[in-house]
Amino acid sequence: MSVNQQTHTGPPYGQPQPGYQGYQQPAYGGQPLPGVPHSQYGVYNGPMPGYQQPVPPQGSVRAPSTSGTSLSSGHLGYSPFGQGDVQNGIPASTAPMQRPPASQPFLPGSAPVPVSQTSMLQQYGPPPASVQQLSNHMAGMTIGSTSTSAPPPAGLGYGPPTSVPPVSGSFSATGSGLYTPYTASQGPLPPSVSQGLPLAQPPFSGQPVSTQRLPTQVPGFASPPSSTGIGPSSYPPTTGAPRPPTMPGPPLPVQTAAGPPTSQPNHVSSPPPPPSTLSGPYQGPPMSGLRGPPPPTHPPQPGYQMQQNGSFEQVRGPQTNYGGAYPGTPNYGSQPGPPPPPKRLDPDSIPSPIQVIEDDRSNRGSEPFVTGVRGQVPPLVTTNFLVKDQGNASPRYIRCTSYNIPCTSDMAKQSQVPLAAVIKPLATLPPDETLPYLVDHGESGPVRCNRCKAYMCPFMQFIEGGRRFQCCFCSCVTEVPPHYFQHLDHTGKRVDFYDRPELSLGSYEFLATVDYCKNNKFPSPPAFIFMIDVSYNAVKSGLVRLICEELKSLLDYLPREGNMEESAIRVGFVTYNKVLHFYNVKSSLAQPQMMVVSDVADMFVPLLDGFLVNVNESRTVIISLLDQIPEMFADTRETETVFGPVIQAGLEALKAAECAGKLFIFHTSLPIAEAPGKLKNRDDKKLINTDKEKTLFQPQTSFYNNLAKDCVAQGCCVDLFLFPNQYLDVATLGIVTYQTGGSIYKYAYFQLETDQDRFLNDLRRDVQKEVGFDAVMRVRTSTGIRATDFFGAFFMSNTTDVEMAGLDCDKTITVEFKHDDKLSEDSGALLQCALLYTSCAGQRRLRIHNLSLNCCTQLADLYRNCETDTLINYLAKYAYRGVLNSPVKTVRDALINQCAQILACYRKNCASPSSAGQLILPECMKLLPVYLNCVLKSDVLQPGLEVTTDDRAYIRQLVTSMDVAETNVFFYPRLLPVTKADVDSDSLPAAIRNSEERLSKGDIYLLENGLNIFVWVGVNVQQGLIQNLFGVSSFSQISSTLNTLPVLENPFSKKVRSIIDMLQVQRSRYMKLIIVKQEDKLEMLFKQFLVEDKSLTGGASYVDFLCHMHKEIRQLLS
Repeated sequence: MSVNQQTHTGPPYGQPQPGYQGYQQPAYGGQPLPGVPHSQYGVYNGPMPGYQQPVPPQGSVRAPSTSGTSLSSGHLGYSPFGQGDVQNGIPASTAPMQRPPASQPFLPGSAPVPVSQTSMLQQYGPPPASVQQLSNHMAGMTIGSTSTSAPPPAGLGYGPPTSVPPVSGSFSATGSGLYTPYTASQGPLPPSVSQGLPLAQPPFSGQPVSTQRLPTQVPGFASPPSSTGIGPSSYPPTTGAPRPPTMPGPPLPVQTAAGPPTSQPNHVSSPPPPPSTLSGPYQGPPMSGLRGPPPPTHPPQPGYQMQQNGSFEQVRGPQTNYGGAYPGTPNYGSQPGPPPPPKRLDPDSIPSPIQVIEDDRSNRGSEPFVTGVRGQVPPLVTTNFLVKDQGNASPRYIRCTSYNIPCTSDMAKQSQVPLAAVIKPLATLPPDETLPYLVDHGESGPVRCNRCKAYMCPFMQFIEGGRRFQCCFCSCVTEVPPHYFQHLDHTGKRVDFYDRPELSLGSYEFLATVDYCKNNKFPSPPAFIFMIDVSYNAVKSGLVRLICEELKSLLDYLPREGNMEESAIRVGFVTYNKVLHFYNVKSSLAQPQMMVVSDVADMFVPLLDGFLVNVNESRTVIISLLDQIPEMFADTRETETVFGPVIQAGLEALKAAECAGKLFIFHTSLPIAEAPGKLKNRDDKKLINTDKEKTLFQPQTSFYNNLAKDCVAQGCCVDLFLFPNQYLDVATLGIVTYQTGGSIYKYAYFQLETDQDRFLNDLRRDVQKEVGFDAVMRVRTSTGIRATDFFGAFFMSNTTDVEMAGLDCDKTITVEFKHDDKLSEDSGALLQCALLYTSCAGQRRLRIHNLSLNCCTQLADLYRNCETDTLINYLAKYAYRGVLNSPVKTVRDALINQCAQILACYRKNCASPSSAGQLILPECMKLLPVYLNCVLKSDVLQPGLEVTTDDRAYIRQLVTSMDVAETNVFFYPRLLPVTKADVDSDSLPAAIRNSEERLSKGDIYLLENGLNIFVWVGVNVQQGLIQNLFGVSSFSQISSTLNTLPVLENPFSKKVRSIIDMLQVQRSRYMKLIIVKQEDKLEMLFKQFLVEDKSLTGGASYVDFLCHMHKEIRQLLS
């Protein structure tokens, strides 16, 4: 990504770092490089040094990219693309491959290094322009030898190299490309292998783990044929060639452990695929299009391990400043001439989120996911699949970080993989799946275990002919009530097994008896109270009129039970500025009556009868009121508002009516008027990156925490619609919303013409969606683990019960589990989530979700059954809570460290032995680094210059109750090339990776992250496309202020608008549409979402972060 910015003064990687003794910078063959200036690299995640692109040095050549084509080893291909140019096309090899490794001890020694790969280490900083070879054995990526001829940017020279070989593990800047790559420290890489040829290898007895990595070659075995011309040859070197310094330090290979071949699901459950670390012949389809001359059989040089393809080994291109090819390498048939420019790491060779998503769709999208088997890993959230409930809850309700959990706490601590479940109890199901059945056991209520109170479920064991059952959670034996008795069949199952949802399904509901209700009486139907800020800003912007107009029609769409004619929900109305106005809209009145409460210090509701009414009965009075409100306050001059008393008023009204309900508050400014909950402006950008930064996320007064507690006790949920023009203190105002289970919506600098669609869509959905009121959730587990920590929008008064005044169909609660005893592989582990709530008709219900997981004694089984998307959802929430109490830097470092430990434990215990220079990732965690980097670069953990304190507090609260699908697209946005869309099909175009180099100037792209949709238009887009989509004749006439695409009658316009509609329907909030013209000022905002690139705020690119993670893992292993 080429963006100009100031250089950073922090310690550069490649200079001696604190904690690393000063590493020297090696040169080729120990010769100093002539005339090379000193280098200033940005630190890891520091701002990126300014990136102009100077003229390439003499002798640099550009030729077509050879990603995925075959070249003989001595001949390097060059890419015609510079840093910012597009490089579309097929990523380097996508053939699946599995291969048993063989290995031998790693002894640093010396051997000739061919030209295509000089020893060096990758410094962790800006994206490498030098060759970094990462071949990904499982994602089927051999590296394409794409080299860019981008010379070093101005101001980024290289330090004076010396002939001292660096210490093992050093990340030194070397005198070669823009960034030093990791290298094959231990000797020549074998050629990058053509991924489909059988390879004889001695058996290796390693743990059966799916690892994707290419091990070393054993002497006496044929080295596989070269595929993309980037490995060194194994021919003997020309005699008399000087040798470059040998580097005991590791290269950065990246490679994911090969679980199933790419043609299988990304997540493998049992039985495991034959992993590539097992002995046995290599299996896998031959790789198409990758053939090279097989090098002769040649044992490796003493002390060097030869790498086969699959390790992400780094290979180095010849240097521009050298007179010719390195003398040690044979030049097969190519004329010795000016050496090529430094090669840039090919991003196609590192794990691609797009590839993983596509593979999972093609492998798992066609078959229904049947939940009958314990511990099955479901398809990814990005895959459309049908769920058949056969005894475990659907993944739409519960997703886990791992479906095979360690038997002991020691094993869990060793792996550092958090054991957590993301639970969405009221999730909306697609139309072709059945809603949970409602079971009515009459006055006796649901059957439960006597001791632990778990509810009857498919895992309970009936004994003694069906007269008793043994609890699957605590093993206690309970008498079966006489009315529930049924005989058992010859297998020990009840004969009515299939007639009872609670015995055969993972999710179902019970009708609750009066014992489950407050004060032992059935609840009244809930109420909705609309509370409208009528201060000067709200009236002047047209907001008050807009809300009143919308409510007239929206009141017909209040939620109702399936077959009811009308909603049972009653409604009330309040307006406020410095004082509160209550309205009597009783059906018998001719006109609404207004009552003003100016004593905001002691809030009360001035009327009981006529405040909360049935919409149909009072329709004419309500319509009259909504017509009058904008007129009554049209000339207001009152700019100050209160906020605390508004919530108190709603709470008191619900108390008086003895019902639960929801307040919809429409608010515009910081509440500075004299009243309880008054706030001051405490925004301070100077606190960012200091120890006091955490105060920006904390509420400035405890008033709202106490108020939230009272609201939860009454079942008063608060939804907040904010329309700020300046600092509003979302961190404080949002507390009540957050702790009552409500939602916050924020429309900064609200303007009618650009924001009204988004606001009205959000309001309609918010009013209409399914909500459970006065909810309490408890998670029970079988013996051995217990729920220890909870994340989400709720309140807890004890350690087990999650209380929510309201819980809607979009909210999740994330639960972390810890061991309190040993688990057994035979019995596995069980979770039961029980949610007690009041439906929108006032019915008290229990919703039960059950899930059974496997338990393992081998770490390999844990790593084979993880779900990275869920893991990232948990880690983001954990980090976002951490910023309340710790400096942001501490939180970031802890995240990186935990992930490094997870991957290091895998490497140490599950991957077969190999050189430290390989980065080996478990197959189902190969996207952990790229997704983790996205979390680290998010606004909460690394704010950009334009990001306000309120934005950060808002995002923090939003993410805390997101489900896995929402965090997935929020952290790694979806980027679709719409110019490539087939106008005749209903499907979406294939997504591409989030990097600027993937964008072509002649195309139009959509990028969505769940909150915004960007339409990016390249400067060279054909005039016809511009005319068809925007209705203007040229690029310069496209307006950046459009917030919807014009409705034009042509196939392209219809297709793009239908894609946007499809995206909007999938998200819980209406996304704001933003038009971005290439090279326009808005492009800077757009580029923040290209998360694989280096960010303007100093966030690392994916490639750099992978290098950094590799370094962290190696430090842990050493």
